This record gives sequence, structure tokens and C-alpha cells, in this order.
Amino acid sequence: MWWLKQLSQLERSQTPAVLITVTAVRGHAPRGSGAKMLVSKSQTWGSVGGGNLEAVAVEQAQEMLEQQSAPKSLSIKLTPKQMGPYGMQCCGGEVTLFLERMTPTLPQVALFGVGHVGLALAKVLATLPLEVWLVDSRLERIQAAQKELAHECLAEFHYFHQSFPHHPEEMLLELRPNAHILIFTHDHAEDIALLERALSRPDLGFIGLIGSKVKWIHFREQLLQNGLTEADLARVTTPIGLPHISSKLPQVIAISVAAQLLQHLELQEG
Repeated sequence: MWWLKQLSQLERSQTPAVLITVTAVRGHAPRGSGAKMLVSKSQTWGSVGGGNLEAVAVEQAQEMLEQQSAPKSLSIKLTPKQMGPYGMQCCGGEVTLFLERMTPTLPQVALFGVGHVGLALAKVLATLPLEVWLVDSRLERIQAAQKELAHECLAEFHYFHQSFPHHPEEMLLELRPNAHILIFTHDHAEDIALLERALSRPDLGFIGLIGSKVKWIHFREQLLQNGLTEADLARVTTPIGLPHISSKLPQVIAISVAAQLLQHLELQEG
């Protein structure tokens, strides 16, 4: 559907818009129920029927953007007796429109570690309307990711090379509330530093860690010694990915983790 694609582009540019939908038609009208258009402060996409009908709808939509007002319905008659501010439409019917302000905020996902698995996951996430942060302490990995992801992506990527004195875990302080964290670094010391910093933020979303059950046993012991609680550690999902998928291929792990992340994104939206 064209409007979903356009809305994703508006989300990527963080451009507010109003979605206008024809919800009911009585008699004759230029467009049927379900017709849609998008209106930003400076542009429109699609059509709900043209003429006075559409001009009034666009005016109302831009007013909604200015005032940040709630959704509303709007009924307009299309008869010779009903002269509108932008002219007359004599189709003979009546159209009801629903106007809804869309405030675009892409879900934010931070991926720490852009090795073989991290890069494979980034390629999968590139196909989704997400804001993805790729963070690595190795400059060559960030450069490789930028090259691999240079083609057109639906996701909006941000790249961060963070090493001493600016450690990767410092990036966690910059993330929005409800951001999702995926940890795939090459260094277990980085992993545990990231986990400890992530768990200090109760407002974060999904926290996933790659690794074996043995790795998690060691991490649990150290994190508990550092003052974290069992409730804190329960927020960590590890091993990451859907259960019962045993393949170690980076591409398989990437698809499994992406599917698991999508489950959490849908719960967040619901």
C-alpha cells in the first residue's frame, strides 16, 4: 500500500503528518470508502476526492498539525445547495472523513558489536522501519558495516565507533526510553559492562545477549556480586534468538533474533 511506504519515509525523516481516510460514503462521491491521503505541513500525497472536499480536509489536517489536536471525523455534503469555502461539488452524496495525526517515532534498536552475526542481523533489520544504532569499539567493523549497508534501506542507521576513552556502554545513556538492546560484541568484558549499564536503566525495552548458558552463569555471578538483583537479571534474554533453533550460522542467528525482536516490538505497540 502506497501510504504505508510513504508513512515509513515520513517516519525516517521524523516529519509529522495527518492520515485522512474516507470512512463512509452516502450517495455519489469522487472516492469510495477506504481512500486515503497524507498531509504534512508542506506536502500532500494521495487523494480523497479533490475539489472543495479535499481542500477542506487538507486545511483541517494542517490545523491539526499546528495545534497537535486529537483525531476527528468530518462530514462534507457534495450538493449544489452546499457551497463550500473552496467551491462547489455536485456529485450528490456525502462523505465522512477521519483525520488522525501521525507522530512518527521509529522504534529504536541499539546493536552493540558488528561482527559476523551483528552485521548479518543489521542486514535483516535494514528491511524494517526502525532506527538502528550500530556500535563497535573496532573502527574497521563500523567501516565494513557502512559499506555493506550503503544501498537503500528502510531502516535508518546510525554508526558509532566507541573505544577508549569513550566506551561503548556510554552510548546506552543516549538512547530513548523503550529502546531495545542487542549485545554481540567480541569482548566479554564489553558485554558485561554493557549489561550492567543497561540494567541500570529500568526504562529500556528488550535486552538480548548472545552467548552460551555457561557464559551466562559466569555473568550472573559477577553481576550479582556487583549489586544487581535477581529481578534485574530477569530482564536479560540469553541465549538470544528463538528457542529450538540450533544452527550457528550467522544468517540463521540473525533471522532468529530479528523474529524474537519483532515479537517484542508488537507487544510494545499493543
